[in-house]
Amino acid sequence: MRTYIAKRVGISVIILFCVTFIIYGLMRSLPSSFVETMAMQLSQAPGAKSFDEWMTQLNAQYGLDKDIFTGYVTWLADFMTGNFGDSWKWNVPVLTEFQNTIGISFVMGGIAFVASTIIAVPLGIFAATHQYSKSDYIISAVALAGISLPTFFFATLLKLIFSVNLGWFDLYGLMGRDFNQLDAVGQALDIVNHMIMPCVTLTVIQIGSLMRYTRTNMLEVLNADYIRTARTKGLPESKVIYKHAFRNTLIPLVTIIGGSLPGLFSGALITETLFMIPGTGYTSYQSMTAGDIPYTMFFLTFIAIITLLSNLLTDILYAVVDPRVRIS
Repeated sequence: MRTYIAKRVGISVIILFCVTFIIYGLMRSLPSSFVETMAMQLSQAPGAKSFDEWMTQLNAQYGLDKDIFTGYVTWLADFMTGNFGDSWKWNVPVLTEFQNTIGISFVMGGIAFVASTIIAVPLGIFAATHQYSKSDYIISAVALAGISLPTFFFATLLKLIFSVNLGWFDLYGLMGRDFNQLDAVGQALDIVNHMIMPCVTLTVIQIGSLMRYTRTNMLEVLNADYIRTARTKGLPESKVIYKHAFRNTLIPLVTIIGGSLPGLFSGALITETLFMIPGTGYTSYQSMTAGDIPYTMFFLTFIAIITLLSNLLTDILYAVVDPRVRIS
């Protein structure tokens, strides 16, 4: 196991270098740039330098006058030493802005992850064990709707019903207008009130695919020979399903659940943008559109690291959920 983990970590490091170089090259090739915007603004001041002069000065200041390979090596050296630079858009250190937004995204993603797993997995198992029943058709229809509905459409539908028509929740933001006048308990409840619709949106979007995936794999396991043998021996149906069948269903489920772990830290770009939640997803979107290379590079590199770690964790969990899987 130690040799396997060391080998996978080494491969992951090589992949990470390749990914970060590609990301850096793409960031340098963005059609819009914060430097260009800043140079345009500075050149319009009375008696200011020309746009080209400001571009030359700012490119030299931010190290963009070097070729891509040299710039990447410089960025990588700073990143390895913990120097992530200052965000061009937010005018604060990159790590500070990331720490200010990651908590909101993590809470929302964690709630959606736990809720979707608790709801989707049991319903998927129930649909598989009651194949072709009314319950199966209803669950399959709900799963199909969850897969098919676009995020922006479902979020807009929630806002129309619960904000515009019923007036239960605010349309946007994380805090209400009278937030500062509330006590600690009131402020906490106000934040919870604003996070209900975004969390429901994220949960419903994730439920569909996970429910469908669970049902499909459970049906495949239930048709296996060893399940027929267990039933022939007279084992209770609950023991056949939850001890024998469900354990083998966990193997493919580990893959899809493990693959969703990076989403806990990356934030939900579309959902946070629609509800104007100041999380990591919304912040990264604004940084990308503004050509904020330091923040975007840190964010995308962080996501790449989390993704590689989650893939490694998924492979290790195979041996935990299935004794037949062994790493030699």
